[in-house]
Amino acid sequence: MEMQDLLQRYFGTRDLAEVDPVALPAGIDRMTVDLGMESDRGRRFALWSLLYMLDAAPHLDVAFESPTDRDAARNLMDLLASETPD
Repeated sequence: MEMQDLLQRYFGTRDLAEVDPVALPAGIDRMTVDLGMESDRGRRFALWSLLYMLDAAPHLDVAFESPTDRDAARNLMDLLASETPD
């Protein structure tokens, strides 16, 4: 899944800066439901990643059964934290 495709699907635009703040909670709710129903590991990770960037991701133990997937999510979290300006 491409991030722009997820943005288009859940928010109606491929640019996060163009998302109407009023529409953000509804898109996040739809993503959360889809995350709970998704069985494909890659798609699950993509959904969780976008939710994480929107500060709406569920805890790793809830989102991922596999320790490998949880480790990958932690790596993404660390990578994003290292890119955040002080």
